Amino acid sequence: MTRIKRGFVAKKRRKKILKLNKSFRGSHSRLFTTANQQNMKSLRYSYFDRRKKKRNFKSLWIKRINSTTKKFGINYSQIINKLKIKKIILNKKIISEILLKDEKIFQKLLEV
Repeated sequence: MTRIKRGFVAKKRRKKILKLNKSFRGSHSRLFTTANQQNMKSLRYSYFDRRKKKRNFKSLWIKRINSTTKKFGINYSQIINKLKIKKIILNKKIISEILLKDEKIFQKLLEV
């Protein structure tokens, strides 16, 4: 059986990992094994945090809606319930944007 040398392929793979970890501190950006471990960990974190980001934004929108609708004497759950009863399909993001930009439009929504 012939001997297989992986020089070029292995070097290319290692350079790719080290390039990805360029901004990391210490040996995480210099030594291949620690850099590889840190790269796998960072990819795992980014996967979880993409979901966490959605969660955080949803709670932010709910807090915005609740705090601004208290001026009108109604809380968040009542607003959502009334919109569902009237079959007005608006998501939480759009409702919070309406409240931030123009409260007059939101008052018209409440009147409907």
